[in-house]
Amino acid sequence: MSIATKEGKKVGKREEVELEAAVLRRLLKHFDERKDVQNIELMILAGFCRNCLSRWLVEEGRERGFEVDMDSARAKVYGMPYDEWKTKHQQQATAEQLARFEAVEKAKAKAKAKAKK
Repeated sequence: MSIATKEGKKVGKREEVELEAAVLRRLLKHFDERKDVQNIELMILAGFCRNCLSRWLVEEGRERGFEVDMDSARAKVYGMPYDEWKTKHQQQATAEQLARFEAVEKAKAKAKAKAKK
């Protein structure tokens, strides 16, 4: 799907890539400003978290023929070394969060199995 201007003109491929990159930078900035939002909450609500973004950077690099270092990918996403972020900002998941996460994962597995039928 292409991005278009209000006038209906398709945005060029280069501009589209630049927009996508800018959106990723904005998302990372937003996450940096919201360190209070825990990864488990992101997983429950959105199905992805900061760790997923880090892994996606590595996987997309591999798709393009180069190996991205996971530690550098995490530092890019977290805005600091991962271990430092965990020490400063990661909280222990509560029993309620873990239960909600398990319920979401079970629902996803059930939906996936149903789709295969």
